[in-house]
Amino acid sequence: MGAETQRFEKEFAAFTGAKHAFAVSSCTAALHIAHTALGAKPGAQIILPSLTFIATVNTVLATGAAPVFADVESLDNWCISARTVESLLSPNTVGLVVVHYAGYPANMTDIVELCKERNLYLIEDCAHSPGAYWKGVHTGRFGQFGCFSFFSNKNMTTGEGGMIITDDDELAKKAQLLRSHGMTTMTWQRHKGHASSYDVIELGYNYRIDEIRSALGIVQLSKIAESNKRRAKLVAEYRKRLINVPNLFIPFAEHPGQSSYHLFPVLLNSEIDRDSIIDRMKEKRIQTGVHYPAAHLFTYMRSRLGTKEGLLPLTEKIAKSVLTLPLFPDMKIEHVEMVVGALTELLSK
Repeated sequence: MGAETQRFEKEFAAFTGAKHAFAVSSCTAALHIAHTALGAKPGAQIILPSLTFIATVNTVLATGAAPVFADVESLDNWCISARTVESLLSPNTVGLVVVHYAGYPANMTDIVELCKERNLYLIEDCAHSPGAYWKGVHTGRFGQFGCFSFFSNKNMTTGEGGMIITDDDELAKKAQLLRSHGMTTMTWQRHKGHASSYDVIELGYNYRIDEIRSALGIVQLSKIAESNKRRAKLVAEYRKRLINVPNLFIPFAEHPGQSSYHLFPVLLNSEIDRDSIIDRMKEKRIQTGVHYPAAHLFTYMRSRLGTKEGLLPLTEKIAKSVLTLPLFPDMKIEHVEMVVGALTELLSK
């Protein structure tokens, strides 16, 4: 965590408009730091979506708190909302995690208002949303913490890595301590002669990033605006070409926020055999994906939390039929045409 990391943090803070930014080893680390700094503990309940990568859930469980799953807003908007959260609130609810699914910001106006009314902490899982905005404000700026991923398939990458941002000075101090074993000074500070020893004043973790990844991050950050523009154009091309394809629905058609266009998910007709479509597309040398299986229906969640089918009707419908199509900045229009042609052929049969 030397000069490259400090530069990376400064530039990422400027990019998002945040007061503080701390580079970490992953978005999972960022989420765990956030919950821990905000006091999540056994007996507390944290509301979050099920349509997300499992790290969103596991980092709550790691603190001893209990995740409570909320359904998505609609089949067009696959983020949770104040409306889908409110009925789940209980005296034990202390916090809320919002995931800006596929890069499309959740309705943060209503969510922030709800959190203020009920005195809930708010964490934004921004793994999909660097460069995404809600009403002109970058995602990650609405809650106490915003947590970003730089995994290899993200809009910007360091291979493995992440960032946690906050505008709160006291929470920033806690995050710094939790990132590196609760130590009061780092190796870089001692190397520069700013300290000769250190104290440990908090239970912390080894969630540091290294200088090599930070150097990668600096370069990646300089490219993300242009990369997101290319993603937006590709999504527009997909939408134009898929509009009349049978047995297919495209979400986020009228989304009011500024997306980072991380993923391009579509919803297949429930009667379509998705696995067969994935296999047939693979035969045509086209990789597709599933983002995501419903987290509340994983074996571990069923056994530990008692969750079961029927709990989240919209999430379960999406999880059974979602298909993620290829989307990356270096794609060309002819690639989009190839994907659309192959999918159209299969869905028309």
